[in-house]
Amino acid sequence: MWKRMRLALTTGEPGGIGPDLTLLLASQIHWAADIIVLGDPEVMRARARLLQLNIRLRPYRPDQEQRPCQPGEMFILPLPCAAPVVPGSLDTRNAPYVTAMLERAAQGCLDGEFAGMVTAPLHKGILNDAGIAFTGHTEFLAQYTQAGTPVMMLTTGNLRVALATTHLPLNKVSAAITPAMLRQVLQVLDQDLRTKFGIEHPHILVCGLNPHAGEGGHLGTEELNTIIPVIQQMQQQGLHLTGPLPADTLFTPRHLENADAVLAMYHDQGLPVLKYAGFGQAVNVTLGLPIVRTSVDHGTALDLAGKGTADSSSLRTAIQMAIGLARGQSRGTTHSDA
Repeated sequence: MWKRMRLALTTGEPGGIGPDLTLLLASQIHWAADIIVLGDPEVMRARARLLQLNIRLRPYRPDQEQRPCQPGEMFILPLPCAAPVVPGSLDTRNAPYVTAMLERAAQGCLDGEFAGMVTAPLHKGILNDAGIAFTGHTEFLAQYTQAGTPVMMLTTGNLRVALATTHLPLNKVSAAITPAMLRQVLQVLDQDLRTKFGIEHPHILVCGLNPHAGEGGHLGTEELNTIIPVIQQMQQQGLHLTGPLPADTLFTPRHLENADAVLAMYHDQGLPVLKYAGFGQAVNVTLGLPIVRTSVDHGTALDLAGKGTADSSSLRTAIQMAIGLARGQSRGTTHSDA
């Protein structure tokens, strides 16, 4: 076992701001772990020149203990792009490169080479245009690691919002919320809040699906038929749950002050509130995986690529949280501070 922790950092869509953010952090910060950057060295060098950053790429040697990087240096695990990269532009030929980074990082985590992985943003549309069935990091990593039920959770400050469903069209959400699925999501959320965040008896607020949480069945029956019976069943098993609560009033201080997490039923029910509260400072954490994985709270921002105006705050926070989660996991309990 190496003396210093190693984390894998995938640089995401090469035409987006992932390379920019990685280089900005390498120029500024001395990390408490070795951050192993996965990407194309030529792309990183070209982007550094464009950003007028003097960054030394140091070859990563998996079988050796290496001197920690200083600001202005970064370890690089080279993976080649198939086509030339133009900042701000997408190319389907580079789609396999993006997924290859994820596979290499995830496998390194499973093998114990890395203590966790952090992901810069990718572009789901270009992956699908290239013929790769891809709905998101969460689903991809769950399949690769053979995890049972992955749960997407974003956190900023004291607010944590997990999702029962992730990247689904709205017209498919109701059918996806089955009793079995909801039980599994609540079990994963409760378990990982205990083991990854060190919360002894987490209190979870559960959103209703419909306006006013269904208003007794007058605005929808999903609460009566599925959500309430599952909450009652899980309460009998010892989970501290409150709900279903109307989403339009749940995110108020009166409810949140005694809560450890919120479970929203779908993507745009919970995440707009969280991103309003801390956009650029929030972190995406995938629960239910056998590995530590965190990510930024934003997309590829193609219009900012190569211009030097991208904000690296979310990636910095994601790395800090991954370090904290990995430290706690190695001790048998995990906390969210780095």
